[in-house]
Amino acid sequence: MLLNSQSLNATLPLMEDFYTIQGEGSYQGNAAYFIRLGGCDVGCVWCDVKESWPVDAHPNVSVESMALKAKQSGAPLAVITGGEPTMYDLLALTKELKSSGLRTHIETSGAYRLTGNWDWVCLSPKKFKAPHSSVYPLAHELKIIVFNKSDFEWAEKEAAKVQESCVLFLQPEWSKEKEMLPLIIEYVKNHPQWRISLQVHKYMNIP
Repeated sequence: MLLNSQSLNATLPLMEDFYTIQGEGSYQGNAAYFIRLGGCDVGCVWCDVKESWPVDAHPNVSVESMALKAKQSGAPLAVITGGEPTMYDLLALTKELKSSGLRTHIETSGAYRLTGNWDWVCLSPKKFKAPHSSVYPLAHELKIIVFNKSDFEWAEKEAAKVQESCVLFLQPEWSKEKEMLPLIIEYVKNHPQWRISLQVHKYMNIP
């Protein structure tokens, strides 16, 4: 069941929001306004924002105020992330963002059905909680985090579930980057349907 259904409550738990540069995936290098929602039950052991997990730790903020701040930033697009944003009904938020003239992007593990009106869906499935089957055909890009060698085989299984037009990315988990990146480079050379995604915002030391 979705939390904070837009028909009942047009507020969402907000951990943080900020204007920055998208550091990953297809829109890497683009200016973007990030809206990080609180709450996650996926439980990635290597998550670098575990403080986002508890829902009650973050204030409920109106979707109107979120969209207004995003518009005032001058950003061309808003990225909704988490936490796990699909825990919530996001229709009201995407409606406000689109009314403000912003493109709507989401980064999700796909743990729940996707709600809202999206221009770009980044699906980053996790082994810790299987994605909902309905999310796969909606994904514009598939981003697999490579933590160990077995993740390559798992990546291929996940890639078989998305549309042929979906962009495929392999991204090293940050703490294992030096170990995994050489393996990813060789894998992509042998499997050129994949691309490499790096967390370039961390290289640039920006949020």
